[in-house]
Amino acid sequence: MRTALYPGTFDPITIGHIDIIKRACALVDRLVIGVAINRDKGPMFTLEERVAMVEEECAKLADQTGTEIVAHPFENLLINAAHDVDASIIVRGLRAVTDFEYEYQMVGMNRALDDTVETVFLMADLKHQAIASKLVKEIARLDGDVTKFVTPEVKAKLYKKLGRD
Repeated sequence: MRTALYPGTFDPITIGHIDIIKRACALVDRLVIGVAINRDKGPMFTLEERVAMVEEECAKLADQTGTEIVAHPFENLLINAAHDVDASIIVRGLRAVTDFEYEYQMVGMNRALDDTVETVFLMADLKHQAIASKLVKEIARLDGDVTKFVTPEVKAKLYKKLGRD
């Protein structure tokens, strides 16, 4: 069984993330969505809320793809999280050249820690390249419409969190 880990904060999960998840499912038998506990980013949603959103969105995809998809919260090194879930592949989504520069460094460090875990980059679809959770939250905070960037279920949770029921 080929297992991959797709890590991120998913605060919130966007249609860009979902696109990467769908495409990663074509490559593996089991995809673990690593929901990072990243205190430095100051997430809007709690870990439990982010895991629940990932699970809800991925439940829809599991039927479509035939891939086992599970959410797994983690706060340790990415390479250790990969070991924890028996992943031999780390999936990373790229939107722009600036993403690549950061990811290039991460791959080098991860390979130095364990060269048996491969990193696979999936380019974001052109229509999703501008989508970033940080920008989605900012648009929502400033009373903008995030319909194009998240699913209706995530949009409702985002607006509720902001008191925009």
